[in-house]
Amino acid sequence: MFSRRGLLAAAGAVALPLPGLAQGSSQGSYPTRTVALLVGFAPGGGTDIIARLLQPALQAEFGQAIAIENRAGGSGTIAATTNARGRPDGYQMLMTTVSASAVVPPTMKPPPFDIIADQTAVVLAGTVPLVAVVPLDSPAQTFDQFIAHAKANPGKLNYSSSGIATQQHLAAAALSFAAGLDMTHIPFRGTGQAVNEVLAGRIDIAIDTLPTYLPHIRAGRVRALATTLKERVPTLPDVPTIAESGFPDFDAAVWYMVMGPPGLPSAISERWVQAVNKALSDPGLRQRVADAGFIPGGGTSADAAALLRRDAAKYAEVIRRANIQFD
Repeated sequence: MFSRRGLLAAAGAVALPLPGLAQGSSQGSYPTRTVALLVGFAPGGGTDIIARLLQPALQAEFGQAIAIENRAGGSGTIAATTNARGRPDGYQMLMTTVSASAVVPPTMKPPPFDIIADQTAVVLAGTVPLVAVVPLDSPAQTFDQFIAHAKANPGKLNYSSSGIATQQHLAAAALSFAAGLDMTHIPFRGTGQAVNEVLAGRIDIAIDTLPTYLPHIRAGRVRALATTLKERVPTLPDVPTIAESGFPDFDAAVWYMVMGPPGLPSAISERWVQAVNKALSDPGLRQRVADAGFIPGGGTSADAAALLRRDAAKYAEVIRRANIQFD
């Protein structure tokens, strides 16, 4: 159901050479001023974290400021829609996630934009596993105990997400379906709000991105019960996977991608491809990205476009089976 097949292959690809800049410009002429990088979620979530990890290296490479603008709401689609309607000049770009650019828009009535025609996939920034966490006062010490607790209390437990049809929502809904659980979904406008509610003990479980919760796990503020990839996560080697906890087909990851507006000139796209690949080739930054819980990205625009199309089709089927609707 949830597979990250092909993500690591994309991360290891080599950027293509830069063609001549479109419309009579030269490679060195872009950018000549500050570039806005939209983030569709509040500070503290995975999308914001990966954008800020890359920001200094991108500024050094471009020789211009990269201004991160958090525009939370609509499960990330407010920023994604702004990107879809933006000018294709490279001065407003988007750091997006699979939910905001591949999953949620088709579920909205009417869709705010066409996920293939109205955005330009540029380059993969990184991917992350999800981690299931509970408050410290939860009676569940293990993932198996949580499943038993939820089954014994149908309709009484809840789970959080950063919005409807986000990966957090899809992962928890898929688990509920697979395990026969009856839990209430509590969506928030961003991961930061959801984290605060988990820390306060008002959310029973969250299946969220590892970078979001890793500092809280390490500080002992929440309890990690399971991770979502087939293999255990190196940064949490003692935490079992959901797959090894009775759900062998469960495998979930979230990707983060730089997007541009439709019609973005290929030369501008390739400038970003080169900049992101160069940034992620630096051992120090690569280690910081990995330490934060991400699998470093990279690759070509063709890799990014193929990933967008593949996951759009995959998650459309998940939403259909789980009967998830964006109100």
